[in-house]
Amino acid sequence: MSKNYGEYALFMKALSDETRVKIFDMLSSGELCACNILEEFNITQPTLSYHMKILCESGLVESRRDGIWMKYSINKNSLELLQNYFDDMGLKILRR
Repeated sequence: MSKNYGEYALFMKALSDETRVKIFDMLSSGELCACNILEEFNITQPTLSYHMKILCESGLVESRRDGIWMKYSINKNSLELLQNYFDDMGLKILRR
């Protein structure tokens, strides 16, 4: 299986910010509305939208509109890709 290093780099770039790492961690508990995410930060709604755009464009997070609200969840396929990448790397290191 060929590795897509560009995709891995995009994932890691999206997670290279403390706010986005915390959002990603929050989403590991399940789908959240933007309003619930915003409550956990001292940032404006436009700043949250910026972070969510980066997470969604990376493919790590999915969004859907529910009335006037945006709901966000982790893209399990992308998470599995990233997890497999690190698992493979860990196995190589442990075998040395």
